[in-house]
Amino acid sequence: MTAQQRFTPPFYLRHPHIQSALNSVGPRKRRANLLAESLNSEALILTTPDGVRLAAEFDYSTEKKAAANKALVVMIHGWEGSSKSAYQVTTAKYLLDHGYDVLRLNMRDHGDTQHLNKELFNSTMIGEVGDAIESFLGQHSYKSVFLVGFSLGGNFTLRIAADRGAALGLKAAVAISPPVDPVNAMAALNKGSFIYRKYFMYRWTQSLRKKLVHFPEYDFGPELEGAKSFAQLNEFFVPRHTDFKDADSYFRSYALTGDRLSELKIPAYLITASDDPIIPVEDIHKINCPDKLNLEVYDYGGHCGFILNMKAHSYMEPRMVELFDGYLHKGNG
Repeated sequence: MTAQQRFTPPFYLRHPHIQSALNSVGPRKRRANLLAESLNSEALILTTPDGVRLAAEFDYSTEKKAAANKALVVMIHGWEGSSKSAYQVTTAKYLLDHGYDVLRLNMRDHGDTQHLNKELFNSTMIGEVGDAIESFLGQHSYKSVFLVGFSLGGNFTLRIAADRGAALGLKAAVAISPPVDPVNAMAALNKGSFIYRKYFMYRWTQSLRKKLVHFPEYDFGPELEGAKSFAQLNEFFVPRHTDFKDADSYFRSYALTGDRLSELKIPAYLITASDDPIIPVEDIHKINCPDKLNLEVYDYGGHCGFILNMKAHSYMEPRMVELFDGYLHKGNG
């Protein structure tokens, strides 16, 4: 049975822009706002050995004392999303209802955490994310741990799984709509609908303005106000706030292409849609796929959507439970 046969939304929800939008706004957003109030959650600040602090929400059932006998899903949001994004909250609730505890982890400078660390976020910072997960697991005992990421968080997920998945004790990892070749992804974003450019430009510049409030010594206000495109922002920020001389070398540094995932020792899943308006599906052919990497390519789904109905329930929620239950009940991996 192919992936394409597993998910076929009704015809009126098949447009990729509808799928992508309903992932975060409309009925899913409203549902997430209501669910967030009912989740049994604990706000955490996870500190790494290098002193980096990352915020998270720890969602657990009322049977918290029995955590050692349960499974945990660690979730990483997408670029300029957060642990409180609609898809994070609804997925956490679905997983909780099916017996999983959830750690919704914020990457640096996401989820209004610009004050926690001075250095600006960039997409090479997988080490501190892995360290934060390790810090949490050092304080909580679980028989099984799974890692899930969406969009850029999916890219982080696969790199972490390849570099230290076994060391972290991960049972399996799932990446939904991850950028595979960031150079191409940025080109697609620039060539595609202005709505996506406007959305991400707004979110990114807002985040940088918040950073400047907490660390005014950066003094990049004029450059920030004058920038009208991603290219202008990258031209300024990459050489000054990363270890790379230009945007092209920076984007290539976190690509999943070639042998980047060759060291995978745990089962991993890259799930994407052929109609993704932001991430070119053709890029998956640039991965030298190791045996542990499973590809699921759906005809529809947009970017991180995979929306089933007008209530904006996502197929990815039951798909995750199906995958994770398989490893728990069958001892796979």
